[in-house]
Amino acid sequence: MVFDNKKVYLLLGSNLGDREQLIEEAIALINSEIGEVFAKSSVYETAAWGKEDQPSFLNVALGVETKLTPIEVLNLALKIEQELGRIRHEKWGSRLIDIDIIFYDDIVVDMGPELQVPHPQMQYRKFVLEPLAEIAADYVHPVLKITVREVLERLQDNLSVSRI
Repeated sequence: MVFDNKKVYLLLGSNLGDREQLIEEAIALINSEIGEVFAKSSVYETAAWGKEDQPSFLNVALGVETKLTPIEVLNLALKIEQELGRIRHEKWGSRLIDIDIIFYDDIVVDMGPELQVPHPQMQYRKFVLEPLAEIAADYVHPVLKITVREVLERLQDNLSVSRI
């Protein structure tokens, strides 16, 4: 079965190792295994969120065009993380690479803890919204029914996020 192309928005993060190199390698793998990257934000340096006693993160938002289903995108994202050395030790802990699905077209997916799209915490996280707004400011959140720009304008998160 062939699916129509869907737009998927991903957030990449890294706070261990050669952060910039890991993000670039992840982008190359995403482009070859998940779909064509059609948009890439600037790189943002962000303070750790959730568990603050760790190095700061680099974050990049991507727009990717894919024919894959949401679960296929998730499985390939997890495979790419593993290929780049990610080992899951603790929730919100330091990591070589993290790839989160923020949006999958305008589709809402709830497969419990395994996969939820839109990302259930994205509207509370400046480190997600700043880079995402750079490449998809007018994208309408399929649950909140407001644009990414509007979500960012209403945000209460004061976390340090700066374009580098």
